[in-house]
Amino acid sequence: MELELTPNEVRVLGSLAEKELTTPDYYPLTLNSLTLACNQKSNRDPVTTLSENDVRCALGMLRGKNLIWEMAPTGSRVHKFEHNLRAKFGFTTPDISILCVLMLRGSLTIGEIRGCTGRMHPFKDTTDVEAVLQTLIEAENGPFVVKLPKQPGCKEHRFAHLMSGAADLPVSSPALCDENSIAPVLPSAIDRIVELETTVAALSEELAALKLAFEDFKKSFE
Repeated sequence: MELELTPNEVRVLGSLAEKELTTPDYYPLTLNSLTLACNQKSNRDPVTTLSENDVRCALGMLRGKNLIWEMAPTGSRVHKFEHNLRAKFGFTTPDISILCVLMLRGSLTIGEIRGCTGRMHPFKDTTDVEAVLQTLIEAENGPFVVKLPKQPGCKEHRFAHLMSGAADLPVSSPALCDENSIAPVLPSAIDRIVELETTVAALSEELAALKLAFEDFKKSFE
């Protein structure tokens, strides 16, 4: 695959993909909501502190690669953004779910992937996950995922995305090899707080847009 994204582009694209599946009522995302999604402290490795300008620059690069769309909904002055992974690569929801968590959390085992994607796509079992991973590895316009060499002391292979070119091998550590470190399927309290913050930000922006529209409406009678 010729595509090679920067870390900021990966974070922005992964965040758009995640929010499409976890908070569809508030998707596509505004610049403010997308920045919050990129910088949230849960379900991210590493945690970032991107500015709106950082996110805007990444969006510009992704738009040039036909990976995102920018739109201005009718009657609104607030621009919104959505990813173009389905149309560009023919990805399914299971494909996007797996690629998304690898972009946002780094390399993961099959069990970890199943746990992390629970709210995006309910994989029946690890065999189901493995089948989709194999599809991403063998994709004609890919590969999009790579199976990493097994690390010393680890029982399972880890997988990484290839949206940024060749994947770096993870640093071997007891935490990476701990079978009990698999993320739970159920959302945590932190996840719910992040969702609420995203929702509040989206509603605040919609309210501001409505106020502007009302002011324009009033001026038409003056």
